[in-house]
Amino acid sequence: MKEMEPWWKRSVVYQIYPRSFMDSNGDGVGDLQGIISKMDYLKKLGIGIIWLSPVYDSPNDDNGYDIRDYQTIMQEFGTMQDFEQLIEEAKQRDIRIVMDLVVNHTSDEHAWFVESRSSKDSNYRDYYIWRDGKGAQPPNNWGSIFSGPAWEKDELTDSYYLHLFSKKQPDLNWEHGPLRNNIFDMMTFWLEKGIGGFRMDVINFISKDEKLPDGEIHHEQGYGDGSTYFMNGPKIHTYLREMNEKVLSRYDVLTVGEMPGASTEDARIYTNPENQEVNMIFTFEHMNLDSGPNEKWDVRPLELVALKRNLEKWQHALHEVGWNSLYWNNHDQPRVVSRFGEDGAFREVSAKMLAICLHMLQGTPYIYQGEELGMTNVKFDSLSEYRDIETLNMYKEKRQQGIAHETIMSSIYAKGRDNARTPMQWTSNGGFTTGTPWIRMNTNTSFINAEQAIADPSSIFYTYQRLIQLRKIHAIITHGSFQLLLPDHPDLFVYKRQTAEEEWLIVNNFSEKTNQLVWKECNLPQTKGNIMIANYDSPKLEGDMVEVRPYESFVIAFERGK
Repeated sequence: MKEMEPWWKRSVVYQIYPRSFMDSNGDGVGDLQGIISKMDYLKKLGIGIIWLSPVYDSPNDDNGYDIRDYQTIMQEFGTMQDFEQLIEEAKQRDIRIVMDLVVNHTSDEHAWFVESRSSKDSNYRDYYIWRDGKGAQPPNNWGSIFSGPAWEKDELTDSYYLHLFSKKQPDLNWEHGPLRNNIFDMMTFWLEKGIGGFRMDVINFISKDEKLPDGEIHHEQGYGDGSTYFMNGPKIHTYLREMNEKVLSRYDVLTVGEMPGASTEDARIYTNPENQEVNMIFTFEHMNLDSGPNEKWDVRPLELVALKRNLEKWQHALHEVGWNSLYWNNHDQPRVVSRFGEDGAFREVSAKMLAICLHMLQGTPYIYQGEELGMTNVKFDSLSEYRDIETLNMYKEKRQQGIAHETIMSSIYAKGRDNARTPMQWTSNGGFTTGTPWIRMNTNTSFINAEQAIADPSSIFYTYQRLIQLRKIHAIITHGSFQLLLPDHPDLFVYKRQTAEEEWLIVNNFSEKTNQLVWKECNLPQTKGNIMIANYDSPKLEGDMVEVRPYESFVIAFERGK
């Protein structure tokens, strides 16, 4: 008997960054009651899953990814009662809540770390990664992902702790069995409340090479790149399988691992259901294609050929083995319409094109709040208006290296994480809060907002709604094979999805110019096709040629063998 298809294969996930989604009490910070007040909006969009960025108690050094207490809700966001109400309200609308699981590190204010640093003999000492220095130097040369060294000297015990991110985010020691059991108990606590799964923050960092060797130095900071020794580390599969066995296998949930540096070969292992690790992973490869070789701030134009080749590689690698997650945006990435589309005259058509291009691939799509409205990047006048720790640290470091203010700001405008974190644009005057928002609103809310989008049947919102409906109805989107056409075309991203019965052609123009597509090059069935979705009116067929207009996108379905 054929096993039932997992529910998350035909669902679409909507990521909420709670701080910026909706504020119910006027303090300028989004909260759980704010989310509850917008559940009908999400129901209308048609999503089946909300991924909630961290809502746990936190000092907010890294916007909630530094957790002080895993089993308490952050005061700014509300109470546990509010959270339980959110699960219930979502359930009534057939929506599940997926939580962020941040277990590579905690806050340095977490009770475990407070105990751990109190003495070398503490029962919690081994919950974290402590080492003696080498003379006056740290244990190794690793640099932190948030700039500076990855080690912090703690005077009380005259030793160093590892922090791959902020110094207020000490890394947990997964070698230690009692720590793992505490984490598994915490996961069970939330699953028993009825959540629908976990998005696992940098989960492939949890296993480190115990020797902690020096990393290769290849940029001007002078720190070593330790990623070889902490990404996809020696015991990562052991830990994930233990997590599955002790916790996840007992619930019908979605699991997605955020895994920087994971290759398609790694992903085939992580996501193969037989291995019982995770359902899907977030890859970063397509998100690094508009950066130089050393860092994300080195901004380059996107080469469409490279993007097509990359997505093709992932589509083929996981087909009938594991499963892909599909995304353009999240809380760490700039707005895609400003990044890979055009956020001026072609904002609406390019936002729709990017949506169609992504949602027709095989995998589970993720929409980031405001993406369905075509929200754009922001340019704040002053550095003081930025809130993101990564951005502020980078600015300071680059100024010390003598790089001009204007040069750094242009990188921040293109790649800064605050691009995604400006408040959700509900109405023409904002609608996010009655108070002063924690981060400034984008000034274009007068013409980019949810109220206007819902009132306009041709808005970007309804393109997303239609894509979500198509995925629920048509099995070819879930199961069909992927075939890239015209791989070297600099402007057109054209591909097919195929099953024994059907063939769908997906055409996307990533440029401002009109391109010609020769019909017979697509090798299509000799039957009349049906247009499933398009971002202009019907495609312009000129004999055996199609005129593909600026940022045009359309999907045509054909029956095969007739």
